[in-house]
Amino acid sequence: MSTYSPSDIEAKWQAAWADAETFKAVRSDDKPKYYVLEMFPYPSGNLHMGHVRNYTMGDVIARYKLSTGHNVLHPMGWDAFGMPAENAAMATGIHPKEYTYGNIAHMKSQMRPLGLSLDWSREFATCDPEYYGQQQALFIDFLEKGLIYRKKAVVNWDPIDMTVLANEQVIDGKGWRSGAEVERRELVQWFFKISDYSDELLTALDNLDNWPAKVKLMQSNWIGKSRGLQFGFSMIDGPEGHDRVDVYTTRPDTLNGASFVGISPDHPLAKQLEADNPEIAAFCAECRKGGTTAEAVEKAEKLGLDTGLRVRHPFDNAWELPVYIANFILMDYGTGAIFGCPAHDPRDFEFATKYDLPIIPVFAEVGATDVILTEAFVPGRTDKVTYLKGFAGETDQNGDEAVEAAVDFCEANGVGQGVTKFRLRDWGLSRQRYWGCPIPIIHCDSCGAVPEAKENLPIRLPDDVSFDIPGNPLDRHPTWRDCTCPKCGAAAQRETDTMDTFVDSSWYYARFTSPGATTPVDADEAAYWMNVDQYIGGIEHAILHLLYSRFFARAMNMTGHLPEAASEPFNALFTQGMVTHEIYQTKGADGRPVYHFPSDVTDGKLADGTDVDIIPSAKMSKSKKNVVDPDDILATYGADTARWFVLSDSPPERDVEWTASGAEATHKHLARVWRIATDIATLEGGDASQDADLERAMHKAIQDVTNGVESFGFNAAIAKLYGFTGVLSKSKASAATKRDAARTLAQLMSPMTPHLSEEIWTLLGGEGLVTTAPWPVADESKLVEDTVTMPVQINGKRKAEIAVAADADKASVEALAMADQKVLRALDGATPKKIIVVPGRIVNIVI
Repeated sequence: MSTYSPSDIEAKWQAAWADAETFKAVRSDDKPKYYVLEMFPYPSGNLHMGHVRNYTMGDVIARYKLSTGHNVLHPMGWDAFGMPAENAAMATGIHPKEYTYGNIAHMKSQMRPLGLSLDWSREFATCDPEYYGQQQALFIDFLEKGLIYRKKAVVNWDPIDMTVLANEQVIDGKGWRSGAEVERRELVQWFFKISDYSDELLTALDNLDNWPAKVKLMQSNWIGKSRGLQFGFSMIDGPEGHDRVDVYTTRPDTLNGASFVGISPDHPLAKQLEADNPEIAAFCAECRKGGTTAEAVEKAEKLGLDTGLRVRHPFDNAWELPVYIANFILMDYGTGAIFGCPAHDPRDFEFATKYDLPIIPVFAEVGATDVILTEAFVPGRTDKVTYLKGFAGETDQNGDEAVEAAVDFCEANGVGQGVTKFRLRDWGLSRQRYWGCPIPIIHCDSCGAVPEAKENLPIRLPDDVSFDIPGNPLDRHPTWRDCTCPKCGAAAQRETDTMDTFVDSSWYYARFTSPGATTPVDADEAAYWMNVDQYIGGIEHAILHLLYSRFFARAMNMTGHLPEAASEPFNALFTQGMVTHEIYQTKGADGRPVYHFPSDVTDGKLADGTDVDIIPSAKMSKSKKNVVDPDDILATYGADTARWFVLSDSPPERDVEWTASGAEATHKHLARVWRIATDIATLEGGDASQDADLERAMHKAIQDVTNGVESFGFNAAIAKLYGFTGVLSKSKASAATKRDAARTLAQLMSPMTPHLSEEIWTLLGGEGLVTTAPWPVADESKLVEDTVTMPVQINGKRKAEIAVAADADKASVEALAMADQKVLRALDGATPKKIIVVPGRIVNIVI
C-alpha cells in the first residue's frame, strides 16, 4: 500500500481476525477474565453515529484488555421486541418478525465493517424463541419463589397503542410512541416484587464505587426512602366498612395546619361512593382520563369534589375536616389518601384557594409572628423556621428535626406510628401487545392461573396474526389461546399479555455467558464470567434499565441462576455523551422549516445556490435530518477514521460534534502516520546519539496512553499519540530505534485504529497480530528527564526559560538564570533583591 487506503486493508484484517477466531471467548483458568459490554441496540433499521461511538468505546477497552493478558468476553445482541415493530406492521403490512430480523441483518452488516472485537458466536436477539423461552422459565422460577404476583391495579393506558405503559413511558401526559393522551384504567396485571428490595437496592448503591455519582443519585431519588407517620382520621357517620381514612405523611409536623382530607378517585371509599352517586361516578371517570405519573398529576389542574363526608382531627374531636375526592392523589402512592396543609404545599395551596378552604400557617421564617400567605411557604428540609403551631410551642427547628419530634409526639399520644417507606413501586410487567415474550401462564376454570410446564417451553408466538385493527392480535387468534391445563389436564386458555420489554434487557448480560444453555444460564459459565467488569451506555437508561437489571440479578441469585457475588451485575458503569451535528434548514412556502441532510449542503448552500440557516449543534435526529450515515463515512474515510474521530474530539462522557472538516483532518493524520511508517521501513543508519531522547518519548507515550485508556480518557490518550507521532517524525535516531518506536506507536494506536495498526505492525516486522501482541510496558528508568525547562519570572512576569540539569542545586539554577541573555536584558542593570527557586518548577527574581 503506497498511500493510505482503508478500503485495501480493513476488510483484509477483519477476515484475518475472523479466521484466527481472535475474539472468541473461551473459559480459561490461565488468564484473568474481563467482561466488557455495551448496552445492546434496538434494531431500528440503521446504525447511527451514536452507536459507532458507544461500541468503539467498548472496543477500545476490550482490545486493550486482550493485549494486557486478559481473557475477554465482548458479546453483541439485539433488544428486539417492542411496539415499533407492531407499528411498522400496521403501517406497511410487514410482519413484526420479518421487520425485526431484516433490520438486524442490515444493522449487523453496518456494524461488521467497524472492526469491532466482538464474539459473534454468542449473538442472540431477545425475540429468538431460544431466548424468550428461557425468560419464560425464569418467570416460572420467580413465581415459585414469590417474586411475582397478580393483582388488579390502576395503570397508564394508551388508547391508540391499546396497551399499558410504564410511568416512564408517559411523557407530558402522552404515550411515548403514539403521542395519545394517556388514561387511567384498572386492569389485572402481573407484577415483580421489586419493592421488597427497595432498601437493599438503595443501600447497595454506596458500594458501587465505579458508577457515576449522578446515576447513583438518580436511582436513589427514584427509590425514594422517606421517614413519616402512618395514622388515621376517624370518620363521622361514614358509609358501612369505612370508619376511618388511613394516611401516610412525610410531614407530620404540619398536622396542625390541616384543612381537608383528600382521597384518590381509585380509593376504596371513592369506589363505594360512586356506585350510588352519579355525580361522584362522573367526576371519578373524568379523573381517570388523566395519567398516573407524578409529572402528569403535577401539571394537571387541581380538581376536587366534596363528598359531604367529614372526619375528626386526631388532636381535637371538635375539629372536623371535609373529605374530597381529588384528581392529584394517586392510589399507588402511600395509602391513596392525604391530609392537605395548603400553607406549606403548592398543590394543596392551589386546591384550597380554588375551593375556599382554610390556609393555616404552621411555620414561618425565623422570628416571624403575623403571617399572611399569598403562596405556599416551602423551605428546605434543613432550613430553620419558627413553628407557630408546633407540638412543643413556638420553637426554631428545621424540617427534619420537626418531623422526628412530630412522630415522637404522635406515638406518645397514640396517634399513629412512625414508619419508613419507599417511593419505588412494584414493577407491572403485563403488556397488551403481540410482539413480546408471552407470559407462561394458563388460565383454568378449576385450577385458576397456573404456570405452564417447563417441558412445554418456549410458548412461541404464532406467526399467523393480523394487525388490521388496534389491540392485541393474540386476543383475536382463533386457536393460539387454546391449550390444556398442565395441572389437571382440562381445557384451558393461555395468558395473552406479553412481558414488558424491560424484562428482556434485564438479564441479557447473564445469558451472554452461556447463550446456548438449555437453562437460562449455565451456572459454571456464569460463575466464571460474571460480573460485567465494564458496562457502557447512555444516561437515559440510568434509572429503569439499570434498576431492573440490579433487581433481576438478585432474583436470579435467589432462584439459583446466578452466584451471590453477581447480585450487583455491573462492577463499573460508564455513560457516554451523544454525537451531535448542526441542523440545516430553509423556510417552506407555508413558513415552516424545511430540513436538509448534511450531504445536501456545501459551504452553507444547497445545490441550487439557496442559502441555508445553520442551527448550532444538536442531537442527531431523523426528523431534523442532521444525521450522518455511518455507511457513507466508512465508504469515504474508512472505519479507523470514524473510530479515531468519535474518540478524539471531546471527553467520552460529553457530547461530540461530528463535522466533515474534523473527519477530513483525522483521515489526513492517519495517512501521515502511514507515510511515517513507510519511510521508517526503508530507513538505514541514523544518529544513535539521539536514541535516548526517542526512547524517553516512547516510554512516556506508553505511560500516558495506558493511563488514558484505563481512565476512559480516550481523547487525552489520543492527544498524547498526536504528540508522540510528531516526535517520531522529527527524530534523527537510529533506524532500529525508530522502527521499535513505530511498532510501539502501532500498538498504542491499535485499540483505536486496529486496521492501520495491523498494517504498520506487519510492515515493520512485528510478530503475529498486533491485536494479540502484549501491551508495551513503560520502563520507569527511561522516564527520568536529564534536563528540565524552568520559566524565569521577574516580579511575577515571565521573561525567559532556562534548561537545567534535573538534579541541579539551587545555586546552579540561580547562576544559569542570571547568565541568561533575556534575563539580563530584562533586568537592565538592576540588582535582584531576592531570587526564589522552586526546584524543577520555576525561578522568580524580585527587583
